[in-house]
Amino acid sequence: MPFDHNDHYHRLLLRQVPRDCGAALDVGCGTGRFARRLARLGMTVDAVDPSEEAIAEARALCGGAADDRSPRFQNGDVTELALPQGHYGFISCLASIHHMPFATVAALRDALAPGGVLVILGCYPERTRLDWAWSLAAVPANAVARLAIGARDRFRPAATRREEASAPVRQPAMPLAEIRREAAALLPWCSIRRLLFWRYLLVFRNSA
Repeated sequence: MPFDHNDHYHRLLLRQVPRDCGAALDVGCGTGRFARRLARLGMTVDAVDPSEEAIAEARALCGGAADDRSPRFQNGDVTELALPQGHYGFISCLASIHHMPFATVAALRDALAPGGVLVILGCYPERTRLDWAWSLAAVPANAVARLAIGARDRFRPAATRREEASAPVRQPAMPLAEIRREAAALLPWCSIRRLLFWRYLLVFRNSA
């Protein structure tokens, strides 16, 4: 039964978008769900992912439209792209930073406009007793959410259901304590907090 932990936190991430944000970048966009939500807020959205299959599906889900309201999907590795300096008011990275060197956040930081916000919805491996305690707490909540979504989907017309391409999966290897240390050096004054469903939220605001 479908329950996407990343989708669950979309509203939380959208609350971090600064006012009057004109341009956004979604890193590791997958099939583009979050990028489409950003575009509906009226901003120009660049969305990049290394999976050709995911990008093809993202474009198909936009109906092939190439208007100003659709994200501009690009197949590519963000670590190899020359991002425009000081350009984006909002940059998001949903469950994808562990697919690349964490130091990539420095390039994302430099691509932020003054007052811009970088948000990372990240994954981390369980290494400590506290990690395992949070994981244990998430198990019953995860089961309830799956049951609720499964019950809801039974009443959805079959025509509205669509199988989307699966993004490549990689297990996170960088413990949360190390993430905090690296982030403190590369993203001064950022905030990091644990979330229930095996995720953490990092928020960095460019005060320059």
